[in-house]
Amino acid sequence: MSDENKKNLESPTKKDVEMQIIDVLKTVYDPEIPVDIYEMGLVYEINIDDDFNAEIVMTLTSPSCPVAESLPEEVKQKVGTMWSVKSAEVKLVWEPPWTKEMMSEEALLELGFM
Repeated sequence: MSDENKKNLESPTKKDVEMQIIDVLKTVYDPEIPVDIYEMGLVYEINIDDDFNAEIVMTLTSPSCPVAESLPEEVKQKVGTMWSVKSAEVKLVWEPPWTKEMMSEEALLELGFM
């Protein structure tokens, strides 16, 4: 392991932690959609303070989504157990409303929209 990689492990920057959080978010799926929540465009913001407390601002495909309670809790649990994060909170918002235009190109391809 290079000295730079060791440094990033020992004292990660906010950007390092944000990238780690994105990797974790890419492991969370809505059970009805075969695309992760990050590529779906459901994550609006990742905020990290100086103490490495993380806030994930996200939405769902609709307010009546069957996983409206469990999905944000899964995000909070997965991000909260990361070694580089002190604590995690999820803020569920409905504005702006989610549309398929928020999906990544990868998600659009996976779901056959391209």
